[in-house]
Amino acid sequence: MNINIKQTIALIITLSIITSAAATLSIETLLSKYKNAGLSEQWLELFNKNKNASTTQVQLITPPKTVMDYEATIISVVKKSFPAVVSIVGTKDLPLLEKYYINPFGDDEFFKQFFGDEFNIPQYRQKGTQKQEISSGSGFIVSADGLIITNKHVVDEPGAEYTVVTTSGEKIPATIIAKDPVQDLAILKINKNNLPYLKLGNSNNLEIGQTVIAIGNALGEFRNTVSVGVISGLSRSINATNGNVSERLEGVIQTDAAINRGNSGGPLLNLRGEVIGINVAMASSAQNIGFSLPINLAKKILNDIKTKGRIVYPFLGVRYMIINKTIQEKNNLPVDYGALVVRGSDPSELAVVPGSPADKAGIVENDIILEFDGVKITEENSLAKLVQNKNVGDMVTLKILSKGVEKTVKVILEERK
Repeated sequence: MNINIKQTIALIITLSIITSAAATLSIETLLSKYKNAGLSEQWLELFNKNKNASTTQVQLITPPKTVMDYEATIISVVKKSFPAVVSIVGTKDLPLLEKYYINPFGDDEFFKQFFGDEFNIPQYRQKGTQKQEISSGSGFIVSADGLIITNKHVVDEPGAEYTVVTTSGEKIPATIIAKDPVQDLAILKINKNNLPYLKLGNSNNLEIGQTVIAIGNALGEFRNTVSVGVISGLSRSINATNGNVSERLEGVIQTDAAINRGNSGGPLLNLRGEVIGINVAMASSAQNIGFSLPINLAKKILNDIKTKGRIVYPFLGVRYMIINKTIQEKNNLPVDYGALVVRGSDPSELAVVPGSPADKAGIVENDIILEFDGVKITEENSLAKLVQNKNVGDMVTLKILSKGVEKTVKVILEERK
């Protein structure tokens, strides 16, 4: 019998034995007991576990090689990531109200004969102020000196103070370093060093079906809640609402890992323990549909803060509508893709910002921007997404359809003010 066939049969037999015995024996004991079952060292390596721990950046995990390793990998990622995931609590001085009663008839003797002194109406009046919790969310540490990434809407209450609560329960005052003017992202800082922090992965090479792990302060009261799922979709565009504020988020990751209120700002991790997304929203009308901002957006603003001291965004200066088949048919357009330059319903919402790079390049209302630096503009590759991937000062080439004629123009992107 072929040696490889023998090893395969031996592996199957050993896996069956290990599965039945795993409730009472450790992996190490089982390996020792069945090492002579005909398995090569290559097969035995499938059961090795990574036991090393890092005191600063969370050590990456080797993805599972077999189904048996899958659960152990998730547990290992969670244990190593916990110390770098935090809760963020907002507090604010709010009026303290006290209850008192008044008689609407005062001392009127006429009404007293019918109601006496017992007809009182409750009223409220302010009696000083009291610091009260007004919000809670999640975040994660990204540097040993205390930089923390979270969502902008987690720390967007005017006049509020924010406190970071660590896994151990320690409460540390936080300073808001920057709020992203475009994306729902914010950077905080706590005054502490030698902190465990998470490694940022690459969100440009994600795959639908890839396993992900979400950690956060679910519902504002269940710290370090873990949920596991897969990437359900990529490059989604959603309208996210927080109170009376609504914003358009493009290029987000869709996942079926449970994301609830309070999870906002927490990390979405891959099986190596790398952050590939920042949890931002959930679909209120459905179950297990959550969304995360790609981590590469945060990597860019972190670099801006470290090198420039502020968040810098490139700016083209047009207001537009993405064209699809429906928009094409409705407006009788010559193409079913691109960005149609249009003005808004408000008189101040101009199609082209005066003095902007687009204005200098001669772009006008009703032009259609077909391509941006050779990339076709579609719902998946929106103009905003393509611009954000560039830097201030970059020269880009735009292919434009203007009054039925295609032309190419060069534009130098400027800084958004």
